[in-house]
Order: sequence, then C-alpha cells, then structure tokens
Amino acid sequence: MNTFNLAEWSLNHKQLIYYFITVIFLGGLFAYQNLGRMEDPDFTIRQMVVSVAWPGATARQVEEQVTDKIEKKLQDTPGLDYLKSYSLPGQSVIYVSLKEDTVTADKVQPTWLQVRNMVNDIKATLPQGVDGPYFNDQFDDVFGCIYALTGDGYSYEDLRERAETIRRTLLTVPSVKKVDLLGVQAEKIYIEIESAKLAQLGLAPSDITSAVQAQNAMTAAGMIETAADNVYLRVRHV
Repeated sequence: MNTFNLAEWSLNHKQLIYYFITVIFLGGLFAYQNLGRMEDPDFTIRQMVVSVAWPGATARQVEEQVTDKIEKKLQDTPGLDYLKSYSLPGQSVIYVSLKEDTVTADKVQPTWLQVRNMVNDIKATLPQGVDGPYFNDQFDDVFGCIYALTGDGYSYEDLRERAETIRRTLLTVPSVKKVDLLGVQAEKIYIEIESAKLAQLGLAPSDITSAVQAQNAMTAAGMIETAADNVYLRVRHV
C-alpha cells in the first residue's frame, strides 16, 4: 500500500517549496507594513440622536405634536436605514440610523447636516414651550489622555486661563483632533446690599435687580440705561 510522504514530495519539488516560502514571506511583510497599530482606531458610527424637551406635556402629547412631526420629516433623509423613537412625559428621543452599504464614511457628516436642516425647518411648527431640538452625533469621540491642572494660590479663573492656553497649544499638535476642558468653574458675582443704605436711598431690592438687568439692555440708539446710578454695592468676585 502506497502512502503519501510529504517530506519526500517536498525534497523532490524544491523549486515549488521555495516559491511558496517566498510568497508567504512577502505576503507577511506586506501585511505587517499595513497592520493597524492605533490605540484608538477610527470608526464611523452612522447613528444620530435627536432629543426634544417639552416640560409639562404628557407622553401622548409629545408623541402626537412633536415626535410624529419630526419622524415624518426625517423619513426623507438620504440613505436612511430606520428610525426609532421614544415619547416620554416631557421628552422625545429619536434615533436616526443610516445604511452602511449606502452611506460611506465621507458622506456621514453631510447627511447629519441635512438632518439638522430638515428638523430646524419644522421647528417653528412645534408647540410653544418646546426646548430643542438637540442633536448628538459625536459618539466616536474618544479621549486618549486626561491631564489635571492644579495650582496652590491660584484662583479658578487663573487656572481656566492657563488651561485654555494649554488647550490651544495642544490643538496645534499633529493628529490631535479635539481638546475639552473639564471641571471649569463659572465666574460668579455676588452682590451684597446694605439694608440701611437702601432705606436711606428709598430703594427696594427689586430696584437693584432691575439695575443689574439693565446693564446688558441696549437701547435703539446704542446707549446703556441704568435704573439707579447712585447705589453703592459691594461686589465680591469668586
């Protein structure tokens, strides 16, 4: 009974074996040169979330007057795969998904721009009191590094200014796409009013509030009007 001897066959066909070894070696070298080595590889997510808030409305009202209107408009989205929505009391959430075989990676962002435009076109037809709509298509944002900035004796605003400078510097680094600041403390101004001074001037606390609000009110002639110019305030910056 004759059996196949692989070793003997290989010795008798050395040229063919050398050919296969060369092809496999070159194929492995080519694959290694094109092998993905990114820690956070790029990938395309073809889904957007459109959310709308309507405080005080029931789920049925949200569905009939908000969700249905937006869904009907979004049905004209190019390359649309499906729509999925949730209507909750005071809130509407709509998921827009695109077809992978139709919408390529370079067409995703232009499609999301069309979605924004279509929804904004019907924004005026939504009921009064509706907050939004808001769009979220940044699911692929992945932050590779997080740095903390501390400084004894520096105020929150000093740290924010320094962090903003660092952020602008990091954006100039090649391959850096986005830099966000976390934990930024908003500036606040506390107004402490002396009751005796108010009584002496014959003013009420509401007059102070009106005066502060009037600081940002521009008249038609471009002049700023204030309600009380002689009020003494102690302003404490934090």
